Amino acid sequence: MTAPMKLFIKTYGCQMNVYDSERMAEALGGEGYVPTDSPDDADMILLNTCHIREKAAEKVYSELGRYKGLKAEKPDLKIGVAGCVAQAEGEEIVRRQPMVDLVVGPQSYHRLPDLLAKAKTGARALDTDFPEEDKFEHLTARPKARRAPAAFLTVQEGCDKFCAFCVVPYTRGAEVSRPVDRVVSEARDLVERGVREITLLGQNVNAYHGVGPEGADWGLARLIRELARIDGLERIRFTTSHPNDMDDDLIAAHGDCDKLMPYLHLPVQAGSDKILKRMNRQHTAESYLKLIERLRAARPDLHLSGDFIVGFPEETEADFQATLDLVEAVEYGSAFSFKYSTRPGTPAAERAQVPEDEKTERLQRLQSLLTRQQRALQDAMVGRDVSVLFEKPGRMDGQMVGKSEYLHAVHVTGADVAPGDLRRVRVLESGPNSLMGTVL
Repeated sequence: MTAPMKLFIKTYGCQMNVYDSERMAEALGGEGYVPTDSPDDADMILLNTCHIREKAAEKVYSELGRYKGLKAEKPDLKIGVAGCVAQAEGEEIVRRQPMVDLVVGPQSYHRLPDLLAKAKTGARALDTDFPEEDKFEHLTARPKARRAPAAFLTVQEGCDKFCAFCVVPYTRGAEVSRPVDRVVSEARDLVERGVREITLLGQNVNAYHGVGPEGADWGLARLIRELARIDGLERIRFTTSHPNDMDDDLIAAHGDCDKLMPYLHLPVQAGSDKILKRMNRQHTAESYLKLIERLRAARPDLHLSGDFIVGFPEETEADFQATLDLVEAVEYGSAFSFKYSTRPGTPAAERAQVPEDEKTERLQRLQSLLTRQQRALQDAMVGRDVSVLFEKPGRMDGQMVGKSEYLHAVHVTGADVAPGDLRRVRVLESGPNSLMGTVL
């Protein structure tokens, strides 16, 4: 019997890329590839890239450089670049790295088997189109292997917002939502294989407008309520959202849908109306704060997460102080914060830039405040009982790790629990990035 070929995938960036990597692995599984954790023994290396972070493309070229020796030792080794950097720099990747055999954008990865077949003939395969066909319809059926207790499920892709700092509309395309029946079918399949928590994914997930069974568009709230009817699915989350698409029905769902977890990632990016306007965010600090009030009225224990960009072009100290003021008002449970860095082709890249030392100093101040808030909310969990979905063994003997409904990592030791168990836990201690407790 011929030994299976080995596939190594390195995934950069967001949860959607994690989901995409799973689907690409499944597509290539039909071609005889099995996963490996090491590029050294791989027959194919695939980099699933992200274009959001600073110097994203250069990091990909650097990673490819590490594989030149492997390619020299194993001429039959196939190397591919997928994802948003592939979409943005397809021809340039082929020019700069001749050892790359195939390049595929995030909307075309269902064509991977055909691209691989072309690459095996010695031709370079490049596909960065935005095809009209639905890639999800052309993917191979997911294998029936047992899954981890928590899984991602893409329901929406692309973005029509055109924020001045963002490349997503150019690399992922316009907003497209998957039909309701296909989402529900995939969710049921995941649950049948052991999944108890699903996180719905989209670049702008709360703009979801999938076609329902009767032909009408469904919003995200209606989709969530439909998924909540699936027996065995205990938890639902969604990310990432835009404040302008948080409609009344979705706000209400946080209060009346028990399976929708009390954790929401809702990026604001800045607290200055001037900067928000220059970012083309199409909301104000006040409208964001009023939205938070409505969400907390619907679900008082809601934990909020956010995104922040520090040092956006033309940001003054007063603008930055407005961001600090907004953070103080909201009290975030967690957040992601970054210094602004230019993305070629975006409007903000051509504007006057804030000095790097000022960006660094402001970021340190913001992160200090966010860390204090995160730790205060986490410390306040001590003595409380939380619901924990256990996912895997911890680093210590007899330790199990899971997530609370608020997305805190929770550790217990010496308890009779297994991955997939959903148990009540009393929190006894708060660590730097996790909680410790005992199963009740």
